[in-house]
Amino acid sequence: MLKNYFKVAFRNLWKDKGFSAINIFGLAMGLAVCLLIALFVTDELSYDRYNDKADRIYRINADLQINNNGLHSATVPAPMGPALVKDYPRIEKYVRFMDTHDLLIKKGNETIMEHHSVLADSSLFDVFSIRMIAGDPRKALTEPHSMVLSESMAKKYFPGVDPLGKTLLTGNTTQYKITGVIKDMPPQSHFHFNFIKAMSEEPDSRRTEWLSNNYITYLLVREGTSQSSIDGYLDESVRKYLAPQLQAVVHASLEDLAKNGGYFKYRTMPVEKIHLYSNLTYEFETNGSAQYVYIFIVIAVFILLIACVNFMNLSTARSAGRSKEVGIRKVLGSLRSNLISQFLAESVLTSFIALLLAVGLAALLIPYFNQLSGKQISLGLFSKGWMIPSLLLTSLVVGLLAGSYPAFYLSGFQPIQVLKGKLTAGFKNGWLRNSLVVFQFATAILLIVGTLVIHRQLDYIRNKKLGYDREQVLTLQNTYSLWVHAKAFKEEISGLPGIQSATMTRDLPNAGDHNINGVFKDPGLRAEEAVIMDTWSIDADYISTLGMQMAKGRNFSPQLPTDSSAVLINETAAQLLGYNDPLNKMLYRPTGDSNKAVGYRIIGVVKDFHPGSLHNKIAPIMFNLGEERGAMSFRIRTKNISSLIAQIRDRYHAVEKMAGQPFIYSFMDDDFNHLYQADQRTGKIFMSFSLFAILIACLGLFGLVTYAAEQRTKEIGIRKVLGAGVGSIVHLLSKDFLKLVVVAALIAIPLAWWGMDRWLQDFAYRTSISWWVFAVAAGLAGIITICTVSFRAIRAALANPTKSLRAE
Repeated sequence: MLKNYFKVAFRNLWKDKGFSAINIFGLAMGLAVCLLIALFVTDELSYDRYNDKADRIYRINADLQINNNGLHSATVPAPMGPALVKDYPRIEKYVRFMDTHDLLIKKGNETIMEHHSVLADSSLFDVFSIRMIAGDPRKALTEPHSMVLSESMAKKYFPGVDPLGKTLLTGNTTQYKITGVIKDMPPQSHFHFNFIKAMSEEPDSRRTEWLSNNYITYLLVREGTSQSSIDGYLDESVRKYLAPQLQAVVHASLEDLAKNGGYFKYRTMPVEKIHLYSNLTYEFETNGSAQYVYIFIVIAVFILLIACVNFMNLSTARSAGRSKEVGIRKVLGSLRSNLISQFLAESVLTSFIALLLAVGLAALLIPYFNQLSGKQISLGLFSKGWMIPSLLLTSLVVGLLAGSYPAFYLSGFQPIQVLKGKLTAGFKNGWLRNSLVVFQFATAILLIVGTLVIHRQLDYIRNKKLGYDREQVLTLQNTYSLWVHAKAFKEEISGLPGIQSATMTRDLPNAGDHNINGVFKDPGLRAEEAVIMDTWSIDADYISTLGMQMAKGRNFSPQLPTDSSAVLINETAAQLLGYNDPLNKMLYRPTGDSNKAVGYRIIGVVKDFHPGSLHNKIAPIMFNLGEERGAMSFRIRTKNISSLIAQIRDRYHAVEKMAGQPFIYSFMDDDFNHLYQADQRTGKIFMSFSLFAILIACLGLFGLVTYAAEQRTKEIGIRKVLGAGVGSIVHLLSKDFLKLVVVAALIAIPLAWWGMDRWLQDFAYRTSISWWVFAVAAGLAGIITICTVSFRAIRAALANPTKSLRAE
């Protein structure tokens, strides 16, 4: 019996090839999009699960608050990890990292700038499941100036040679012995290290200072240890070790801080949650967002439902063609259950054919999707054990879901009525079908609004006045290598035609992180006078080169030696300090001897500008005058940028010992745009999904207007005989659908406003959601409806009325 059902189903699909093609293609698109989203979501949820002990690994995060100003960081004090392991047997191991960012590596006569370099404790391989393919993990990071390479770096610097025992010259000064080679870390990891140096070479790692947060620290706990108990250990350690040092430096206890809402809290985060739930200062890499994962899951479900709705609409649109078949089958003795089984068999067969096409579509779209999402996703039909069973089950469920309504609808025809040529109630009474098309266009309007709001926010970011001028600023990296020649090089380049001004510092507004320190309003370093500030080291040309403005006072002056003990602050810092006129006021910072302080006089206030991403509020900043050689920025004005860059490169390599050094540059506006790469990707993905949803909805709408035209064939024929034109026929068929679009808009607009308002809350500075966004979305839905309906309605209006009236 089942075999016969599928045989008849295949014949029916083949008989009406056009209908079947549209039906299968609509389902295939929905399944393909869902497959892509499922791969994306699976990839996002799999981060750090490659670790065998992932359920027992936690990172310690810092949450500090003093006088309504705080620090939320992934870094903690150096002695915290060792103290926890010593004091609490439930904590088995710790490993600390210090991010050393970029690294200069000598290869022959060439020096290469490499990325992803860290210092790490020798316990790294006890905590994380990082596979070592050469060397002994127990000894690899025990000696100073030893280094472990990733497999790709080992092949790059030691091709065809065993790297163990070999050395690499780094930073133009230090030889590192290669003691191990590890497999490249999987893409689904929240950190990726190419060069791991031994922590034992860093004297700071052995300090007992609890008021300095410089190390990213992970804990491996014993089985059965709860996260709450670990956080309890952290609180006890803060009271035992940090509190006495806090009392000695700022003359206040933790209880004193609490009276003013202050605290020093350290909390753990499971390693498996870091990628989706952590966005702190000093993260190793830009993490993902659980919010986006949830949004994409909802989109996948909606698109799949839209595809199922299409199937229902297109199947009921064929009702006139299948009604006599149903009537004859019932007259010949077929039970309704047999008819339902037959129609469900057709639906499941259609779904499985669509599944095969969907897999092909997904395979074609994966390269484009990877480009959009910045991932390395593969289809992995056979490498992922869950993939094929999941696809087959999804296809079966979709087939049964999509075919259920047409099966019950078509099998319910009364044989006497259909054999007389009478069908069930017309389009206006098809409340379920109308509800389905409302659902389709409400979803499409939601996605259109989302796309417009995301695009508008990104446009707002690109065009917002930031308080500095990022246009036409060339930034040169790797200027540490210039050593004592750095200042002279800056002055030489400043004299080139096309260079307006230059500044030398790593502390740029688009830089990823800056030093954060406690600053005090009195030399006694009292806690009630403390604020937490970003501290930037700049030169006297910084403000003018970056186009910043002074709100009060003056800039640094090279002619005034006393400016070495002067500082600038931004307006946010002045407000936080509570000064109406901060000029000539003093700020203090603790020296190496924590009981002493060094004072700085405020000589100017810089107008607020936006450092970093607009996701974050403007931080309080203190600027010191110093010679920070990490980078140089040049404001340029020339029509021949490539020639100017070539001149700078030639002079760079002409500096003593700089031949062969990497010449790395970028433009500040490009660096700024890079801060919003994740948001731009989300916007493009949203737009792509919106287009798919609209296309699938149009197929469903085409099905409904086909159904409506079939229901009103005789009415259209009579109207044409009585003189009705094509325009009036198109209007007759369009108006009912436009009413449904209006209903869809009324449902979608409040939901879209709520959802996008929640999304915008993630930005400290954001655009508003204007009324025209909803008007444009609803208008687009209306235009799409008119175009889709008109295509089928014109065909119905141009049909010869004698054919439809012949039976009369």
